[in-house]
Amino acid sequence: MPLESIAPADLDTSDAQWQARVDLAAAHRLAVMHGLHEGIFNHLTLRVPGHSDRYYQIPFGLHWSEVTASCFMEVDYDGVRRAGEGEIERSCYCIHAPLHRDLPHAAAVFHTHMPHASALARLEDQSILPIGQTELGTMMEVAYDDTYAGPAFDPAEGARLAMLTGDKTVLMMANHGAATLGRTVAEAYDRLYYLERAAQVQLYAMWTGRPLRYLPQAVIDESMQQFASNHDIYRGKPACVWHFDALKRLLDKKEPDYKD
Repeated sequence: MPLESIAPADLDTSDAQWQARVDLAAAHRLAVMHGLHEGIFNHLTLRVPGHSDRYYQIPFGLHWSEVTASCFMEVDYDGVRRAGEGEIERSCYCIHAPLHRDLPHAAAVFHTHMPHASALARLEDQSILPIGQTELGTMMEVAYDDTYAGPAFDPAEGARLAMLTGDKTVLMMANHGAATLGRTVAEAYDRLYYLERAAQVQLYAMWTGRPLRYLPQAVIDESMQQFASNHDIYRGKPACVWHFDALKRLLDKKEPDYKD
């Protein structure tokens, strides 16, 4: 279905929706700070709270360092702009709308071409290897797409990616990049951050040319069981929220206009 626009509705500034906008704007700014962005391309999107048929997307052409809470459009799963102003970037819609629609845990969908994960995705074997703790915590959440068929200009591609992802929260995309999913912005950004760290450390280890030290299978199994059962809840908040709150405090000092 071709993308289209309708007359923008007034923005709903309920507390939940405004906080969602603030968090999503923070994620864009932080991706610039952490070197995870690619200028005006790639996409960080979020289902609109209170709706099951639309998501937030920035207008095409906006650099991620410019993103603010008020800039987001609301785009529905048919590609219709329901609120806000700007151009709907085609590949964002084609990848993200099906993921939001088809996967209950994909409230937030973050797709980037961040350098280390993307470099790993260009190897014949793009797997995250069991050679360290961060890698173990990441690899248990990873699904792999080993078939790159070109740019995503048809929503059927997003539906294919949703089927591949299943209940996982990380998708490694061969010859392309990576995507992370979360029930919140904090979850998706935490996954994105540590996926890039795991890929970076693995590549550094590989670049030495020395043999990798693989963890014993018994340690892998026990560690994954512990990761699965320990959700790191502190004072009622998961660790990813503590992490994201700390990162937002840095933004509050350096770039407070993200909340505008």
